[in-house]
Amino acid sequence: MKKLFYVIPAMAAVVAPLHAEIETSVSADVVSEYVWRGVKCGDAAIEPALAISSAGLELSAWGSVGITDATDTREFDLTLSYSFGGASVGVTDYWFSVGGDPAGRYFKYAEDATNHVFEAFVGYDFGFASISWYTNIAGNDFNADGDRAFSSYCELAAPFSFGGLDWTATLGFVPMETPLYGTDGFAVTNISLSTGKSLDITDSFSIPVSAGLTFNPCDESAYFVLGISF
Repeated sequence: MKKLFYVIPAMAAVVAPLHAEIETSVSADVVSEYVWRGVKCGDAAIEPALAISSAGLELSAWGSVGITDATDTREFDLTLSYSFGGASVGVTDYWFSVGGDPAGRYFKYAEDATNHVFEAFVGYDFGFASISWYTNIAGNDFNADGDRAFSSYCELAAPFSFGGLDWTATLGFVPMETPLYGTDGFAVTNISLSTGKSLDITDSFSIPVSAGLTFNPCDESAYFVLGISF
């Protein structure tokens, strides 16, 4: 795991020219439920995001804090990614307030007692559709036998326009058994359809609103999530 801390700065030094323009962004979403890859992770939540990017390299932070249930898991993720053409690669450090360390300490990285999970991903956007593959490579991700699970997830997404709105249809599946997604083998965990639009509040102020239907055939669940962005 310690190797990650050497690889990430090296990537930044190689692919981000010092003269490149630096862009930053900050946003926040309020969602009626926190649903991730077809799995419910919490009730209503605030989800802030912050990113800095340059020459295809981006470092971003994302979080989730429940606003209706004090026992909901808090989450703080850091992602380093690089995009070139339609391709993208990266690593995400997920941290949850519950997990291997009962105290929920952020700076505890021992694999047998940490709340961190490290995930590598690769994807390609063809324009008419995109495909992404994610695999956990370190951290608290083990199977029932105590061996590393290498939990993985693959997602296909296709954007389209209908009725004056932009939509996205998504199909996600888990290729093998993993307790992280609650599967005992290959399983489709995410069939979703989402869209969004801006609601005009005044002549000069509007609020982006999104809505999405998500179905998880693996655990026979369904969700209808409303989101407001700032």
